[in-house]
Amino acid sequence: MSGQAATAARVTEAADLTDRVVANLGTVVHAPAETLRLPLLCLLAEGHVLVEDVPGVGKTVLAKALARSLDLSFARMQFTPDLLPADVTGVNVYDQRAGGFRFRPGPVFANVVLVDEINRASPKTQSALLEAMQETQVTVDGVTHRLDRPFLVIATQNPVEYEGTYPLPEAQLDRFAVRMAIGYPPLAEEARMLAEQTTEPPLDHLRPVAGRTEVTAAIEAARHVFVEESVNRYTVALLRHTRDDERLALGASPRSGVALLRLAKARAVAERRDFVLPDDVRAVAPTVLPHRLLLAPEAVSTGLSALQAVHDALDATPVPV
Repeated sequence: MSGQAATAARVTEAADLTDRVVANLGTVVHAPAETLRLPLLCLLAEGHVLVEDVPGVGKTVLAKALARSLDLSFARMQFTPDLLPADVTGVNVYDQRAGGFRFRPGPVFANVVLVDEINRASPKTQSALLEAMQETQVTVDGVTHRLDRPFLVIATQNPVEYEGTYPLPEAQLDRFAVRMAIGYPPLAEEARMLAEQTTEPPLDHLRPVAGRTEVTAAIEAARHVFVEESVNRYTVALLRHTRDDERLALGASPRSGVALLRLAKARAVAERRDFVLPDDVRAVAPTVLPHRLLLAPEAVSTGLSALQAVHDALDATPVPV
């Protein structure tokens, strides 16, 4: 098989995996397919997800369903003000039989980690996630421990209740590849969900539709998607537009450009392409960029949102043809 044919085969397999997983998630979480596809694309792009939505719309169920669909290990952490960094990363404990210390891994040592209400823990505990999210490793007592791949953090926060919370600083928000919301389901879907959840919850019977090997192969396929120089320059131009926008106190960082292209590559694979189009960049920008921007005070007073600033940048940046 030629190199081009092998690449096409890998892309097809990755796209088939995406279709199967999204269909499987749709049996449990009643949300648009594009919403269900986003955390999977983030996994293929080796990023992390911040879900900001009201309670009870299925954030936890989505994370569990994704891990179960891919047959990956899952861990859940409920962040509270008294949670310590060691509760996240793990701790060295003394083993009397061995006569020495041994490392007891924390819940972060899973493939899919759900962090519930991340803004309720102290900044010190929040920062314990930074090394894991950025480097796929944790360091405890000077010893570095690698995390298993694939590795995806899905963190949630409640946008309507801020009492007793510690807002995430810009540096930590920048670690999340995307910020998304699930939203309320349509009337008919919500009625069907109520019927399901009060009889036999679908999550209890959800079966894997892929395995770790297939996920790893899909990640590799996304990593090697071709990006033409004109698309690279378009991405940079988009980022620079946000930096030159006088309504923004802080524009998009170079790291956001990396996340933007990685998500665009994953989307291209899901669309059965081995190359990125400007449309891929435009499609993922509204979920990748807004949470990385900081509005100027006068812009806040006019009611401008970061999402609107991103749409303005997309409208003003010429698309390569």
